[in-house]
Amino acid sequence: MSQASQNNKRIAKNTLLLYVRMIVIMLVTLYTSRVVLDALGESDYGIYNVVGGVVAMFSVLSGSLSGAISRFITYELGTGNKERLKRVFATSVNIQILMAVVILVLCEIAGVWFLNEKMNIPEGRMEAANVVLQCSIATFMVNLVSVPYNATIIAHERMAVFAYISILEATLKLTVAYLIYISTSDRLIVYASLILGISVLLRVVYGTYCGRHFEEAKYHLILDRPLLKEMTGFAGWNLFGSTAYMLNTQGVNMLINIFFGVGTNAARAITVQVDTAVTQFVNNFTTAINPQITKSYAAGDREYLFKLVCRGTKYSFFIMYLFIVPIVLEADTILGIWLKDIPADTPMFMRLVLFSTLATLLGNATYTTIMATGKIKNYQIAVTSVGCLVFPITWIAYKSGAPAYATYIIYALVYFSLNFIRLSFLKRLMAFPMGYFIRSVFGRIGACALLAFAIPSILTFYMPPSFWRLVLVCLVSMPWFATCVYYIGMEKDERTFFVDKARKVIKKKLLFHK
Repeated sequence: MSQASQNNKRIAKNTLLLYVRMIVIMLVTLYTSRVVLDALGESDYGIYNVVGGVVAMFSVLSGSLSGAISRFITYELGTGNKERLKRVFATSVNIQILMAVVILVLCEIAGVWFLNEKMNIPEGRMEAANVVLQCSIATFMVNLVSVPYNATIIAHERMAVFAYISILEATLKLTVAYLIYISTSDRLIVYASLILGISVLLRVVYGTYCGRHFEEAKYHLILDRPLLKEMTGFAGWNLFGSTAYMLNTQGVNMLINIFFGVGTNAARAITVQVDTAVTQFVNNFTTAINPQITKSYAAGDREYLFKLVCRGTKYSFFIMYLFIVPIVLEADTILGIWLKDIPADTPMFMRLVLFSTLATLLGNATYTTIMATGKIKNYQIAVTSVGCLVFPITWIAYKSGAPAYATYIIYALVYFSLNFIRLSFLKRLMAFPMGYFIRSVFGRIGACALLAFAIPSILTFYMPPSFWRLVLVCLVSMPWFATCVYYIGMEKDERTFFVDKARKVIKKKLLFHK
């Protein structure tokens, strides 16, 4: 079996494991969100998410380093340099510990001030909001130190372990939802405290597993100055680029709080839960494929790398769009089944957030490839300059009287344009076939996206809203879109590969039953 075939088989196996994880987590997360919203109420649920967003704003500092850590660990695995891999891991842990201390100081100064002086918190809930802030800071610090361990598991492509621990996390959160429902204390404070406890437990689990199974995952107090300089230099430019994402998510969340209040923050939080559940389908695929992209670059296999980027982008889009059609057409019915009380704006938010996420998703594979090169200075300057436009345009729109959902439209337009910037950089960095990518990827997914709504929209036009219409739309839209993908989205060799694999699976099933 060729190396490419082995890699494809590994990607398929890891994707399957992650999908099992995703199904369990999605069901638990959606149910947990319903219980938590019901237990906390719309106001407290909005408070928890917007206050947690204050801490998340500082994640731009840690996120840049986390991206550097994942890239360096995966790259060294690709080169096979075990000694350097050990130094990378130890240096990563030291960096994260230092960053945790920095985040703590910044949050205690700037975060506390912003919460108490600028945020729109209902009367009588400021004390609970401050407790939530402290728990969120502690949770964030614990998760920060866990990053090198999580990155090591993914880099080694141990997706079964990653799946099991994630399922444990989802189960614990379901337990928390039940505990706050029966709690007689301040439920918002109890919820924040229990979420902190889960983070501490998972940190111990990740650390124990990595220490026992990976030779490089042994912590040492190492100060490798050349490596530290290389990693922080990479992270510094990554930090510059992460600033745009922070402003466009948590920054916009603060704008929504200021202009519309915690009720709209609750609607946005519910929308994030739906968006997260849907994007898990895609993230399972990209989590499995990203290590192969970085390792292929490290090994110098450009042909396989280009194929991974093109197909990774295309099939990521198809996986997510499979769910977009029924959710967009039946948002009100889905929310009515899922939640007891639906915050205002939630249906429109839920429809638009999927398209804004889709715009970001299209750049995942190209972004991973650029990170693999390590040459990110000019790229981050260009992308951040454009990406940062979402926050000021949203602020201007809100000042002009635009509705809360306008930010999703702005976000989708800006982030879709970033895909062409990434492609132009890839072309300069490694002679990436930009023209072929636009024709074979954007051209095909565009045609499929337009056709996907054709038949399902007819059903929603002639049938009144109901549970059975939702079922019928799902039953029709998914096979219809799959047909569009097969005949329009796939190239000839991809259709041949798909048919051959399907025949082998059917043949095995028939032989098994005999």
